[in-house]
Amino acid sequence: MSDPILLTRVEAGVATLTLNRPDAHNTLSIALLTELERALAAVAADPAVRVVVLAANGRTFCAGHDVKELRALDGREALAALFALCSRVMTGIVRLPQPVIAKVQGAAAAAGCQLVASCDLAYAATSARFATPGINLGLFCSTPGVALARSVGRKAALEMLLSGEPVDAAAAEARGLINRAVAPERLDAEVAAMAALIASKSPHVLALGKAAFHRQVDMGLDDAYACAGEAMVANMLAADAAEGFDAFLTKRAPVWKGR
Repeated sequence: MSDPILLTRVEAGVATLTLNRPDAHNTLSIALLTELERALAAVAADPAVRVVVLAANGRTFCAGHDVKELRALDGREALAALFALCSRVMTGIVRLPQPVIAKVQGAAAAAGCQLVASCDLAYAATSARFATPGINLGLFCSTPGVALARSVGRKAALEMLLSGEPVDAAAAEARGLINRAVAPERLDAEVAAMAALIASKSPHVLALGKAAFHRQVDMGLDDAYACAGEAMVANMLAADAAEGFDAFLTKRAPVWKGR
């Protein structure tokens, strides 16, 4: 039997989803996207999971869509179904209650770059590269551009989309596509430390805060403050806020209730 194309592990509140098509550069086949969609739904419903790490096996993080599979799709309906599935996975990451961290050990191209941009946080090895090279094949990376523009801004996104040229990890960090570029041998420890730190927080407050952040970020200033204010009120009325304040005032560690 062949190895699973997506590996899932849950440990100490951290769910690690690992793309496992290393010989195919972890391309997002229909099967892999389907597995990712299922895994995200399972994680969302699991109260034991407080943070998610998205990782990959092999030298490449993700080379985007499976070009052979994509080329073989026949007709508008089949193509529309594939891109709808991919969009559900990307928006599923954004809408997941738990924060998602991308651990990028190698190249992330096209929909692979979109995957990184869709995550809440991203850390990469200094050897990693990021690109939206569809233009070189006569296919503009329009759907990757949605997540990319929201991470790096319009001009930086369009430079990548129009040129197809890769950027290195340092440039990706400077543009805001990733949080930090670290030496390859430090990547696992860097991500593990951040995942453990986030997992120590209230899962209820993490979910409230992540949802409010993504709602307000594309709003106008007044609407954004109204949205954030409502989130603060809901948060203050939560049991975990009361516990956190009491723990701070009595100088003890909080015991989160998850509500």
